[in-house]
Amino acid sequence: MGGHHPPDNRPRLDAGPHTTGRNHLVTDEPTESLTAELITDLIRSQGAEATVVDFSAERVGTGQMGANYRLALHFDGNQGEAPSSLVAKTSYGPVERRRIAAGSYRTEISFYRDISPRVKARVPAFWGAWTNDDCTDFVLLLEDLAPRRQGDQIDGCTIDQAVAAAQNLAGLHGPTWSDPWLTEHLAPFDDRQGADLDSVFPTMIDMFLDRFGHRVSADTHEVYHQLRDVLGSWFANKVEPFGLVHGDYRLDNLLFAPDDTGVAAVDWQTVSLGLPPRDLAYLCGTGLSVEDRRAADDDIVSTYHEKLVGYGVTDYDLATCRTDYAYGMLQCPMVITFGSAVAEVTERGEEMFTAMAERSTAAIRDLGTLDLLA
Repeated sequence: MGGHHPPDNRPRLDAGPHTTGRNHLVTDEPTESLTAELITDLIRSQGAEATVVDFSAERVGTGQMGANYRLALHFDGNQGEAPSSLVAKTSYGPVERRRIAAGSYRTEISFYRDISPRVKARVPAFWGAWTNDDCTDFVLLLEDLAPRRQGDQIDGCTIDQAVAAAQNLAGLHGPTWSDPWLTEHLAPFDDRQGADLDSVFPTMIDMFLDRFGHRVSADTHEVYHQLRDVLGSWFANKVEPFGLVHGDYRLDNLLFAPDDTGVAAVDWQTVSLGLPPRDLAYLCGTGLSVEDRRAADDDIVSTYHEKLVGYGVTDYDLATCRTDYAYGMLQCPMVITFGSAVAEVTERGEEMFTAMAERSTAAIRDLGTLDLLA
């Protein structure tokens, strides 16, 4: 959910056309703004004295609101501290959709530039960013995390992978737990936002059920109907403790080490302030099979809580964490309904949203989330 973003008073890199060193692309082409000259400007802004003369790009990932490309960089002489490979995230799709997404693009750039240095979660290192004046076009350069591999939201994850992702999540939440500094970059939830959500969520529920009704179970129909009028109060009733909420902490946005011992999180367009265990609920509720989640819920929450304590979180006991995890399960239908409404319609997307809805509905029922809302 969008937050307030203070004016960016830093000078932008030249928003005009860049024409030197156009690349030879392996797959569908990124924005024309992605040039060797711009890449050189960005990496120099991060202290690397190098000149990129050419590059090749390969489309990677499954982004809906932005496109990701792995760049193989070719330098003029000494490349210094610059890496040979980076990932570029760029705008994607028709300009009308990019105008709608411009706030999310700004949010992600602000996270990497301003907020990520304060967290202990594994995220890609920031190598610079450029936008045009209205942020309908942007280039965000990030560390290439290969050979880590992307999770698969349809297939789901193992319990061990969920544990690794939960530990990484504590590294996002713990270091900035209820830190007032965050409110300089992201706005706390307010009554106006609650009213806005209550006014649109019933329509979003109807749209989801109209589109996916033939795919999902009667239980999912029933739960979604019960949630039509509760979203605003769900946010408002749990404003403490607050922290960074990734907002879409699911398998497609996680990159797992080859041996599954560690995980890195990407796609920070939806980061906001909120109840931190919402992210954990969303991860487990949408990513684990129903049987695995039922078997591992307690252990995963306990591991997450132990890590929070290790980052200095106090006055937050395990019992409260378990309750907040159950309460946070409404993150699942909220993101599923809004996400499915704006995403491109693809067969993979239809399968993904269906799997997410079915798994998380079972979690909502198992954990008594609706009773907590009452």
